[in-house]
Amino acid sequence: MKPPKAVFVCQECGAQSPKWMGRCNDCGAWNSLVEERVADAGPAAAGNSRYAQFSTTSAAKLYAEVETAQGVRLSTGIDEFDRVLGGGVVPGSLVLLGGEPGIGKSTLLLQADAHFAREIGPVLYASGEESEHQIKSRGDRLGVGAAPLYLLAETCIERILEEEARLKPALVIVDSVQTVWSSKFQSAPGSIGQVREAATQFLFAAKGQNVPTVLVGHVTKDGNLAGPKVLEHVVDTVLYFEGERHHAHRVVRAVKNRFGAVSELGVFEMTGTGLRPVPNPSQLFLSERASGTPGSAVLCCVEGSRPILVEVQALVSTSTYGNARRMAIGIDQNRLSLLLAVLEKRAGLSLAGDDVYVNIAGGMTIDEPAADLSVVAAVASSVRNKGLAPSTALFGEVGLSGEIRGIPQAALRVREAAQMGFTRIVLPSANLEGSGDGKIELVGVRTVGEALDELIA
Repeated sequence: MKPPKAVFVCQECGAQSPKWMGRCNDCGAWNSLVEERVADAGPAAAGNSRYAQFSTTSAAKLYAEVETAQGVRLSTGIDEFDRVLGGGVVPGSLVLLGGEPGIGKSTLLLQADAHFAREIGPVLYASGEESEHQIKSRGDRLGVGAAPLYLLAETCIERILEEEARLKPALVIVDSVQTVWSSKFQSAPGSIGQVREAATQFLFAAKGQNVPTVLVGHVTKDGNLAGPKVLEHVVDTVLYFEGERHHAHRVVRAVKNRFGAVSELGVFEMTGTGLRPVPNPSQLFLSERASGTPGSAVLCCVEGSRPILVEVQALVSTSTYGNARRMAIGIDQNRLSLLLAVLEKRAGLSLAGDDVYVNIAGGMTIDEPAADLSVVAAVASSVRNKGLAPSTALFGEVGLSGEIRGIPQAALRVREAAQMGFTRIVLPSANLEGSGDGKIELVGVRTVGEALDELIA
């Protein structure tokens, strides 16, 4: 029998090398190569490889002859979670849920498991980070009750799959994929080889037994999912659990979904009894808004298929040390620098010697260009020390020449603002047609100068 083959795998990009090197040739990371040993299965085992279990036929099939299978969605009992998943859990799907430590991933999944176990079928919760007693203590606080929920404190992939085959559950939770390991590898849990092997085996188990599986993933200090990028390619859905520790609300965002809309958003509020869905996020984010305050503007943004109203705050103050600072929370700082340059060049505002701070109130993160006009209005309002009308909301993209460009889903944004009691919307002129129903005042603007004249008298 041949001894295990040793390879050195980069923990940043997954590149392999036959010998150790201080710097990865593929991604350039230093001291990232770790030795991994893999047993050579040999050519005799190639026909019995676990990767061949889905090869039901070797003949190509005509596209028109393939029948479309309409999968039934399974509800988790949490409306906001079902929304992010695209309407519920799809049988046989593999979902990856990532987030910072303590954000509420295990709490959310335990709440969903309790409803799933009571209404649909037994659930297997495999945890490599907590014991059964710790999970039970959290479940008592969340009110799980007498549901057919099986707890398994295990980190070996093969043993988890054995229990899955024995119990035949309706849902499997693995918390987390970075803690499980396979006996086929000698490397430590969380390494590139172990994470890749875990994702592959859970994928085949989910597809082969038609059991939906949710993997909990760790994130790096940069906020990205830890492990190889292939982990995100293998799964069907990738969800990010976001939120500030000092805010009560949490956001679950879909960045990949083969069965639903991408960038869908679910909003939750953390309470003493678990996570509570927030059906009206706009009301939550605007609940503490101070009307008429200089430097405040209301933005109509869209996350996935949901319109949300958020408050954009700006503060402009004279720089003390002569070196102006630009700080942004909730929006891209490079985008803020671009908009400030447009304000100086096209609107005549002198900001070179001022510190500029911009914040999205409530801890939300906005990355769509429709937020440009609200940022510009908030900054100009702070510079002139004049507040915007409390009943005015706005949205629009700002170009480098100072023009206000049209954006998609304008009618959806206007309708949400009208439901929240706003009576005046400042929007791009290109979005005027078909955006309103005559019950709300729509003000179309073409340039930054026109917008500031309409907003700040």
